[in-house]
Amino acid sequence: MLRLSLLLMLVLSSASFLFAQPDETRNESCTSIMFGKDATDDGSVITAHTCDAYYRTWVNFVPAQKFDRDTTHKVYWGTMHTHTAWSMDGMELKGEIPEARETYAYLNTAYPCINEKQLAIGETTITGRKELRNENGLFLIEELERIALQRCTKARDAIKLIGKLIKEYGFADYGECITIADTKEVWQLEIFGEGPDKIGGVWAAQRIPNDHVGVSANISRIGELDINNPDYYMASDNVFAVAKNLGYWDGKEPFKFWKAYSGEKPFDIREYFVLSSMAPGLNLKFDAHELPFSVKVEKKVDISDVFDLYKQTYDGTEYEMIRKLKVAHKTKNENGEEITDTIISPAAHPWMAKDKRNLMNALEDNSVYRHRPISVQYCSYSWIAQLRDDLPDEIGGKVWFSPDIPRLSPRVPIYCGNLNLPDAYNYCGHKHFSRQSAMWAFTRANSLALVNWGAGKEIVEPEVTTFENQVLNETEFVESRAMELFKKDKENAANGNPTQLCREYLTGYSNTSLRSAINRWWELGDKLWVEMRWKF
Repeated sequence: MLRLSLLLMLVLSSASFLFAQPDETRNESCTSIMFGKDATDDGSVITAHTCDAYYRTWVNFVPAQKFDRDTTHKVYWGTMHTHTAWSMDGMELKGEIPEARETYAYLNTAYPCINEKQLAIGETTITGRKELRNENGLFLIEELERIALQRCTKARDAIKLIGKLIKEYGFADYGECITIADTKEVWQLEIFGEGPDKIGGVWAAQRIPNDHVGVSANISRIGELDINNPDYYMASDNVFAVAKNLGYWDGKEPFKFWKAYSGEKPFDIREYFVLSSMAPGLNLKFDAHELPFSVKVEKKVDISDVFDLYKQTYDGTEYEMIRKLKVAHKTKNENGEEITDTIISPAAHPWMAKDKRNLMNALEDNSVYRHRPISVQYCSYSWIAQLRDDLPDEIGGKVWFSPDIPRLSPRVPIYCGNLNLPDAYNYCGHKHFSRQSAMWAFTRANSLALVNWGAGKEIVEPEVTTFENQVLNETEFVESRAMELFKKDKENAANGNPTQLCREYLTGYSNTSLRSAINRWWELGDKLWVEMRWKF
């Protein structure tokens, strides 16, 4: 297996330049990383998402449905901030569109993420030129994701449907990127409003080649559009006209989507970090004007390598935020002689808040220098989707789900065939502490670990590794057993006695694993209260 953390350390520590201090007014929310099927060791197509902001953490499965003619689909705003799976607090009905006759079941995260047919959608806000937003449009990005998951099975079809809905009803959000994957391919779709005079929208989509990795992290990335190559590019029919009419493009220089609609350098540390670590031989430079949209991986990744990417805080590199916060540390050698070493303070951690950074820098200028990590302390949840065409949809598609800080919470597989989730996932808990909420099991323990990171990481991180290794080691058996039950379901259906043994088995396995993680992190929280009681 590729030892990702060592590779990243070598890549980043070899650079001789310094980053500019990040603009803290920039949106630093979500991170989406994508791998084509020939970039992974098992042929999985991967897309992923961190929901890095104050969004709801309750999660449920919405079942497949059938509707009568003339039924409408209600479009709400405010769906990402409700506090239980059944509450509608703060939601506003904005309009209705015709409903499909049938819909697919999907996993209803704040940004809906995967359906029963192995279609998965990640998200990252890219903002762009703020004057492009038109709040008179009907759709926010999360509702477009929902409708695509309900109605589509393929990434290309989802892109076309979203484009049609935007054109007819309008896009009301700031610039958004959604990464849309099926069992064959993964695409990056970037969407902006059309400006104050029109409620439509403008968009472009580019496919990640099968042996490549791509990343989107709050900045528009799509460059030149070869719309004569529909196997890799799609775009709205107004993509050039809007840019020219609004003065973003003179019609003479080569058209670049990111330059026209964002106007911002098309990458920052997260994009550079992911692309350079996956293709170190390219010797990518952060001070370049532009990086490749995607790069061919130099070694195929397995799923645990992707886990590692989402845990990154740049430890051991010159971009580690706390690298200068060093203190004397006294120990004794085997002869009983006292030795003084210098180590990073155990009270420092990679997620120090702005007020603490300002305090440190007031004491000594530039002692703390923040580079936005992939794993952040304000993550509501994250997931990594594996999509596989050599297995039935029920088994082949799954998301590795994790609440709270990605580095400190274990990933548990939730399959496309799952029927439901434990009751603890019905409650968000952002506004109040609750033992009913799965979120709080992880937030409580992980926050306590940060009181003294030197000690806390030695308690929590081994638990994450142990838990993830266990579920990874169980995968072959679980999926083999699920396949046996899938065949039995087919046999029963052919005999007029339909069953869902496969789905019930996968649901039981996932829910047992989810409950086990919740219970273990409650126990870790209790342990950390004791361990940290004198370290506040």
